[in-house]
Amino acid sequence: MLFTSKYKQHLYGWLSYAFASEVFVIVSLTLFLPICLEQFARDNGYLLPDKTVSCVLKVAAAPPVGAPEARCVVKLGWLWVDTASFSLYVYSIAVALQALTVISMGGIADHPPHRKRLLIFFALLGSISATLFLVLPSTSPIWPVAALLAMFANVGFGASIVAMNAYLPTLAKEDPEVLELSKQLADHQPRASHSQENDPDSSEPLLARAPSVPSTEDIQAQYDATLSATTARISSHGIAWGYIAGILLLFVALVPVTLLHGSTWALRLAIGLSGIWWAVGTIPAAMWLPSADSSDAEEWGTAEWRFGKEVLGAWIRLGNMLRWSEVRKLRNTFKYLAAWFLLSDGFTTITSTALLFAKTSLSMPSSSLILVGILTPSSGIIGSLVWPRIQKRLGWTNLKVLVLLVVLASLIPAYGCLGFLFEGRRSALGVEIKFGGLTTPGEMYGLAVVFGSVYGAFQGYARAFYAELIPPGEEARWYGLFSITDKSSSFLGPLVVGLIADITGNIRYAFFFLVIMIWAALPALLSVDLQSGRTDARKYRYRSSHM
Repeated sequence: MLFTSKYKQHLYGWLSYAFASEVFVIVSLTLFLPICLEQFARDNGYLLPDKTVSCVLKVAAAPPVGAPEARCVVKLGWLWVDTASFSLYVYSIAVALQALTVISMGGIADHPPHRKRLLIFFALLGSISATLFLVLPSTSPIWPVAALLAMFANVGFGASIVAMNAYLPTLAKEDPEVLELSKQLADHQPRASHSQENDPDSSEPLLARAPSVPSTEDIQAQYDATLSATTARISSHGIAWGYIAGILLLFVALVPVTLLHGSTWALRLAIGLSGIWWAVGTIPAAMWLPSADSSDAEEWGTAEWRFGKEVLGAWIRLGNMLRWSEVRKLRNTFKYLAAWFLLSDGFTTITSTALLFAKTSLSMPSSSLILVGILTPSSGIIGSLVWPRIQKRLGWTNLKVLVLLVVLASLIPAYGCLGFLFEGRRSALGVEIKFGGLTTPGEMYGLAVVFGSVYGAFQGYARAFYAELIPPGEEARWYGLFSITDKSSSFLGPLVVGLIADITGNIRYAFFFLVIMIWAALPALLSVDLQSGRTDARKYRYRSSHM
C-alpha cells in the first residue's frame, strides 16, 4: 500500500499539485512569459520614428555612442504599441479574465462532485496553453496567438488554484491530531450538558468541581488553535514545495537559455517546459485528491444543480457580501482589504516591472534574468523563516511586522528612482558613474535578494493577519474574497506602468508610481483596529438578501 492513511494520500495529492502548478508562476508568469511576449513583439516590431527599420536589425547596426536608444513599436491591428509595454497589456487583460473566472466558478468549486473535475480541466487548459509555445515561433504570421495562450494559461492557473484551495479546510480537518480533538469535543459536550442537568441548583462552574476534567471551552480553544496551525502548516508546505519546484526548473532552463544565448526559441522552450511539468504533476493530484463520496454525490448530483444557476449565485453572493450594511459590520476587515487591494498589486507589479527594466534598460541577458528569478524565491524561503524569529525576539505584533515589510518593499522602487539623480550627476560632472540608482546588473541581483526576503515574509504575514479579521466558520468564503481582491487589482499596476512606458519612452518613470502605490496603502493598513476587528468577526453572521 502506497499510503498508510487516506489523509496521507489526500495530502500528497494536494502537495503534488502545488509542486506542479507553482512552477508556471515562478518560471513563466513572473519571469519568462513577460520577456517572451516582449521578444515576440520586438521580433515583429519597427524602430521609431520611421517605423520602417526592423527592431531585430538594431543589433547589427548599433547606434553611435551617447545617442539615445531608438524605441521599438509593433503594430496590432491599427494601433502601434511599444514592445516594452505589450506584455504588460496582455497581463492586464489576462488577470481581468482570471478574476471574472474565479468569481464565477467559486461556488462550483465548493461542490465535491465537481471540484476535482474543475481542477483538472483548468490545469489542462493552463498547461496545454503553456506547452503550445513550443510550436509557435515569433516569425509565424499568427504570432499574436501567443497573447491568447498567455491569457489561457493565466486563467487556467488561477481557476485551478481556487479548486485546489477548496480542499485545504477539509485536509486540515483530516489531520490525526485535529480528528482526535474533534472526537474529544463531541464526546465532552453531551457529558458536560448531562452533568449540569443533574445538578441544576449548583452555580459552581463545572471546571471548579472537577479540576481534572478539561472544560468544553478549553477543548474548543485547543481544537481551534490546532486546526489553525495545521491549516497554516499544510499551506506553508505547499508554498515551500512550489518554490522548490520552480527553482529546480529554473536551473534546468538555464542550460538551453545560456547555450542558445537567450533567443526567442530558448524563452519558448522554458515556458513549454513549465507547461509539461505542470501537466505531468497534475497526474498524481488527479489520482490522490479525494473525489466526492456517495453522500456528496447524492446531495449535489441532483438535476436541480445547474451551471448557470451556480455562476449567477456566485455573483449574487459576492454582491451581498459587499453591501454597505455588511461592510459596516466588518469595517476593520474591509479596511484591510482596501490596503490589500493596493499592496497585492504593488508587490506583483514591482516584480514584472523590474524584470522588464532589467531587460530593456540594463540590457541583461535572459541567463541573468533567470538568476534573478532564482534569487528571489530562494531568498523568499529564507525571509519567511527569519522574520517570525525576529518578531518573536522583539515581541512585535503581526501588524507591526506587516507595516515594516511594506515600508521596506517601497524602498526597492524608490532606489530605482534615484537613477535619475545619478544620471543627472553624470551629465553635470562629466564623470561616468557606474553604480547607484539601479543602473547596473549587480544592483539588480542585490535588490532581488532584498525584495525576495521581504516578499516571502509579506505573503505569510498578509494571510495570517487577515485570518484574525474574518468570521469563524466562513474562512473559505472570506479567503475567496481575499483572492478576488488580489485578482481584481492586479490589472491596475501593469496597465499604468504600460501607459507610463508608452508615454515617456522610459520605464524607469514607473518606479515613482510604484512608490506612491505602496505608500497609499499604509493609511488604510494603520487604521485597522485588530482587537475591534476580532470582536466584530466573532459576532458576524452572514445573511443573504432575497429578491
